[in-house]
Amino acid sequence: MRSLDVTANACILGCMSASLLSDIECFLRETGMGEYRFGLLAVKNGRLVERMRSPGRSGRPGRVWPETEALVRQFMTVERARRASLKSPEAAE
Repeated sequence: MRSLDVTANACILGCMSASLLSDIECFLRETGMGEYRFGLLAVKNGRLVERMRSPGRSGRPGRVWPETEALVRQFMTVERARRASLKSPEAAE
């Protein structure tokens, strides 16, 4: 029964990282930020996106721990808000 739980968790982590990777790629296109800089700023790992894209032994993209995903998503939210405030007319005053 234990191996089934591990397999289910690996599948969930894989699905989360695939969704996260597409969200990151959207963010990179939206902001023009490079993937190395993104990883450094988000989680102090410049190779994060590269490792997420490269297939592991299973042939699927790399996985990301839930804590790392939370940090990445928080960074994207904060950075989008920061960039929006720079573009708003009130910020110019």
